[in-house]
Amino acid sequence: MTKEIKGVITALVTPFQRGEVDYASFRRLIRAQLDQGVDGFVVNGTTGESPCLNFNETEKLFEVAQHEVAGAVPLIIGTGSNSTRKTVEFTRAANAWRPDAVLVVVPYYNRPPQRGMVAHFTEVAAASDAPVLLYNVPSRTVASLEPATVATLSADPNIIGLKDATGDLAGLDTLRASVPPEFTLLSGDDGSCVDFAARGGKGVIAVASHVIGREMKRALQEAQANDPDAGAEYTKKFSALLRALYLEPNPIAVKMALYWMGLIASPELRAPLVTLDERHHEELRACLRKLAKI
Repeated sequence: MTKEIKGVITALVTPFQRGEVDYASFRRLIRAQLDQGVDGFVVNGTTGESPCLNFNETEKLFEVAQHEVAGAVPLIIGTGSNSTRKTVEFTRAANAWRPDAVLVVVPYYNRPPQRGMVAHFTEVAAASDAPVLLYNVPSRTVASLEPATVATLSADPNIIGLKDATGDLAGLDTLRASVPPEFTLLSGDDGSCVDFAARGGKGVIAVASHVIGREMKRALQEAQANDPDAGAEYTKKFSALLRALYLEPNPIAVKMALYWMGLIASPELRAPLVTLDERHHEELRACLRKLAKI
């Protein structure tokens, strides 16, 4: 791993316009995020609507991100699927783009047992030159990595961390006790990420950082500096926004927010996702106005 993966890492949306990827908006968004001081990016993650992107689009998005970032922060590429063979093939292909890490989600729909997950991630790690970050998001995959399975996988020298989107802070304590100290534990839950950092997490792969990147970074730094009020202050300031960003499945609301903020040219998503229902517009607008984002 050439760069340390920590802090606030934005899981970038993929802007679309008239059915095609809007690379101009993507560039503008990355520049705005760098201005916010974020510490890295994920391309082709769930927030980027990865199931609806083709290989050529993903390659171009990563190329654009590399050009804009120019080595300043780590770039992670999502390569996971519910097929081990397809994940291995995509991971090998993506390695040619020289990412700082690959993010590999728990196989969805198939619901593999824990020993199947060990086999899946071990095979992917063996095929990858880039280090592997596990991604546990049971709200989307149904199957969930158990702490004992993460501990087993953490012994693989090419599996260097976990994005944990469960929001289970007690589980984090179990995880920390069962993995090597250098294993990178990242939150994948915007609401609990500051408390996660206070308990020893190294950062967050976030959605809300599209809107409050600088503020999230400050809150995480305060938590890691043992400020006892960091989590409560973060919740007080941003709970309404965090609720609004998940009024409908991600990334529906954050794309609308970015459109209203003038960072992307359209709030368009790819089917089967659709733009934010009008009945939610005022709640999201009110949050953005209160935070002086629009």
